[in-house]
Amino acid sequence: MKKCHIAYLACTAALIGTGLGAAPPVAAHRVHVVHPGESIQKAVDAAQPGDTVLLTYGTYHESVEVSTPGLTLRGVGRGTVLEPEAGASTGTAPSTGSGAAKTGKTGKDGKAGKAANSCAAGGNGICVVGTKDHNVDDVTVASLTVSGFAKTGLYATEADGLTVRRVTAVKNGVWGIATEHSVHGVFRNNTARDNGDAGLFLANTVKEEQGATDTEGTVVEHNRLEGNRIGVTVRRLRNLTLAGNHLTGNCAGVFVVGDENKPKAGFVTVRDNRIERNNKSCPKTARLDALQGSGIVLTGAEDSLVTRNVIKDNVGKSPLSGGIVLFKSFVGTTSERNRISDNLLRGNSPDLVNTDTGKGNTFEGNSCRTSKPAGLC
Repeated sequence: MKKCHIAYLACTAALIGTGLGAAPPVAAHRVHVVHPGESIQKAVDAAQPGDTVLLTYGTYHESVEVSTPGLTLRGVGRGTVLEPEAGASTGTAPSTGSGAAKTGKTGKDGKAGKAANSCAAGGNGICVVGTKDHNVDDVTVASLTVSGFAKTGLYATEADGLTVRRVTAVKNGVWGIATEHSVHGVFRNNTARDNGDAGLFLANTVKEEQGATDTEGTVVEHNRLEGNRIGVTVRRLRNLTLAGNHLTGNCAGVFVVGDENKPKAGFVTVRDNRIERNNKSCPKTARLDALQGSGIVLTGAEDSLVTRNVIKDNVGKSPLSGGIVLFKSFVGTTSERNRISDNLLRGNSPDLVNTDTGKGNTFEGNSCRTSKPAGLC
């Protein structure tokens, strides 16, 4: 019996060895290496889901569209730099546009049609682009710099599970890093500096009126936002966390923005951030008053938590100046049921501000010295 059993196992192994009954082979993920002077877009178009496009050290004068699910676009650090092509627009005026036109519908492999590069036409550096019918899933952009683009350094729309890490976005005309219509995002260890509007801009949409959408747990953590108009803007979104970020030298640190649309913006957690000296002066725009000296501003938002932040030396003369500010939206929508707790505030002008008439907002356990109205500390 023992010999028969051994013979059976040997026969089975031989059958498997010849491929009979074997599992189908798994396609290998490939690395496409690109050097300065070579086309990033060509490598991205050739890549399959799960592949990596690796950009070596140097400067690339190109805009890139990504619509392949599971693709990683990665540099080797800040010394991998994407800048606009020669002759491209380099305007710096903030805009309310989305920053990139969408490409055609995706095919079976999730790739967009070979339309003209709308990313470059929109004044953007890197675009991660899906469609309303087919999100682009699980794209990663990492370890590179996007600088000097007329609108946005890195822009994404209709993205599910986008990861952006160790990206440096510098001196782009509108936003450093921006997303619309996207869920499950992770933005970690990035630097956004000296961009025309927000360093990091997250929104439902900027082209139409629409209620706040659920990001399904997007996380923004351990980023450095410096010298922008606003460090981080969260516009018409719900279910999102900002944690452990450092915001300094902006006109305003964090904006959580809602309006009259339903559902309201809210269920945003802002915790464990360091927000200091956001005293740059920015003029009034069509949608927003002049800004200076704002740490965290909630306007038209509900059911949000602001806790365990260190907020220091934010001083200005704007109606929105202060360490933590609750402010009725500019279309008259109140903020409601927000909890401001256990924050350390020093040297702000003032530390806490509540000019909102909304109900259910609470201030408790904060270490602060000045407030408007008095009594919030």
